[in-house]
Amino acid sequence: MILGRNYKNIFLVILMSLVLSACATQTKKVDGQMQGDVYTGTDTVEYLADGVPDRVFFATNESVLTTASRETLRKQAAWLRKNSDVTVVLEGHADERGTREYNLALGERRANSAKDYLMTYGISSNRISVISYGKERPVDSGSNPLAWSKNRRSVTVKAN
Repeated sequence: MILGRNYKNIFLVILMSLVLSACATQTKKVDGQMQGDVYTGTDTVEYLADGVPDRVFFATNESVLTTASRETLRKQAAWLRKNSDVTVVLEGHADERGTREYNLALGERRANSAKDYLMTYGISSNRISVISYGKERPVDSGSNPLAWSKNRRSVTVKAN
């Protein structure tokens, strides 16, 4: 009888481990969904100009630009070169996790990363301002990995 309970408990532990590991696994989708730890979807992307996305996304606790982010910023740089009278503000954002101070600093690093990349494509630093909102302006108020990935971003907006 005791041996039977042990097998039952072991079975339950294994079953729960499988269920939990399935929940923790990130799905890698393409064309507008999760790719690793970085959201590249189009449902939250607006446009700086026709065909020029206004935002880039980052991995958790990172300010390093992804391949998709660099491609978006190249499009922004090309548009900005053609529209030399336009100045922009790069808004840095973070997800809800972490302290206010940490996320403000992270948002600033993200916006500066985008600014530095635009500058390598000939956009003058005089045309680019940086501001960090940290976790204060989420695009998705959910408290889950997909929402967090949408909130880890830098958004390029035209300055007034």
